Amino acid sequence: MYLFFWTIIIPLLSWAGYLGHAFFDGHIYLIILSILLVGSVLAAVHHAEVIALKVGEPFGTFLLAFAITIIEVSLIVSLMMASDTAETKALARETVFAAVMIILNGIIGLCILIGALRFKEQVFELKGLAQLW
Repeated sequence: MYLFFWTIIIPLLSWAGYLGHAFFDGHIYLIILSILLVGSVLAAVHHAEVIALKVGEPFGTFLLAFAITIIEVSLIVSLMMASDTAETKALARETVFAAVMIILNGIIGLCILIGALRFKEQVFELKGLAQLW
């Protein structure tokens, strides 16, 4: 499989930027580091996808899910370690809750959309709802 050149250069530039924090300071430096972080995450996902294609199903799917989980956990831990206040302690809980809600709402919305396109109508029944009264 063809390996893109940027998937090697961006993580190396990210490490160089991370190690250069003693020499640089300011908002522009943080913006550059943020862009390099996004690029490194995309490169890691690309490498995991290439390996998943070589491994095949079902292990490739597990590998991709594991890679995404590790990336998300590392981003949350890096946010928590940025400060030692009470707000950052709750940051992990709120971030994980937000990610779970976004994923679940995306899956539910996609199911409703595909069902509506396929059957031209969606029916909701009370069996699927939690009884609150």
